[in-house]
Amino acid sequence: MSNVLVDCAWLNEHLDDKDLVLFDAFMLKVVGKDPIEYSEFVTIPGALPFDIENDFCNNESTQLHALPTPQQFTKHAQKLGINKQSTVVIFDNQGIYSAPRAWWTFKVMGFENVKVLDGGLPAWIEKGFPTTSAYTQITGSGDFVANCDSSKVTDYQAVLAELNNPQQLVVDARGSARFNAEVAEPRPGVRAGRIPNSVNLPFASLMDGNGFKSKQALSQLFSNIGSEDSERLVFSCGSGITACILILAAHEIGLSNTILYDGSWAEWGSNEALPLG
Repeated sequence: MSNVLVDCAWLNEHLDDKDLVLFDAFMLKVVGKDPIEYSEFVTIPGALPFDIENDFCNNESTQLHALPTPQQFTKHAQKLGINKQSTVVIFDNQGIYSAPRAWWTFKVMGFENVKVLDGGLPAWIEKGFPTTSAYTQITGSGDFVANCDSSKVTDYQAVLAELNNPQQLVVDARGSARFNAEVAEPRPGVRAGRIPNSVNLPFASLMDGNGFKSKQALSQLFSNIGSEDSERLVFSCGSGITACILILAAHEIGLSNTILYDGSWAEWGSNEALPLG
């Protein structure tokens, strides 16, 4: 098995494991790719809902899609039955889109035994494994308590302070047209452009169909942007969701000096005081 990813055959074999907890990390709105649409609700047997936009999002924050507070994460993780010894596997219905965000949220909150299903629900269906039309019922509460690792996430002040530091590389997961300000941003009031000195690695370029490209191909993509030359890899996107796709890919090829700029372009582009690249 890889560092981070599991395949459909592995998941099918382990679905009934006592400590396995399976999450469908859905999002209602998909930005940056053509959404896969379903005529009716479908999920993987045994899955529980992982609501990134409400339960696991700090909606009291001024930034869009802010990470939950440790207290908020603890509350909802325990309600979903997460124990210290649990093995968590996460998927989403777009293949690879929002599941990496859920994965990184677990990592930020100090939970390490978490994996992502490569190819997600589309791969599961394509391979002919069984599906269901309802989430499973939660049985009992868990005992996991979040311990936030603040080194895994950063804010605009810290990014701004290190803009001219060659040891910091800001990697933007948005499409090249948005990165190069060739199109307007999809969110009202957000400027077009990019963070100064940032580089572009569109999350779609990491995909082979609905799943990730090979480790060799991913390594080449990261090498092309000069990731080996930086001590601090800061990942950004539109609102902190697809940046986590790049973080997951980085971990898959052995890069661990990864930090999420959680506010991402929705925050930076909305602040007229912040410079444009």
